[in-house]
Amino acid sequence: QVQLVESGGGLVQAGGSLKLSCAASEAIFTINGMGWYRQAPGKERELVAISYSGGTKKYADSVRDRFTISRDDATNTVYLQMNSLKPEDTGAYYCNAYRFDRLGDRYDYWGQGTQVIVSS
Repeated sequence: QVQLVESGGGLVQAGGSLKLSCAASEAIFTINGMGWYRQAPGKERELVAISYSGGTKKYADSVRDRFTISRDDATNTVYLQMNSLKPEDTGAYYCNAYRFDRLGDRYDYWGQGTQVIVSS
């Protein structure tokens, strides 16, 4: 069972930067993908960025030119460098990891969430 521990959230002025980290405290099996979701107050959870095992990365349109996702496969740790932050980036950020079992079924794991607040 994978335990995901997040860190790096906080309060920042618009235009500033934050770097989020998510580390798997236990990784017995192979993680196929790791990424970040966020949920603003009153909004649905949305995908921010994801890094696939093959090296492909995907970003939400709203963050593509400002955020960078990176991954350390040796430790199954994922990072999210957030630059030029905007007030609309405010929300709870959740780390996600998933794997496939021998039958091809997908299993998802989630971090506890870290709060990001961007003031105008």
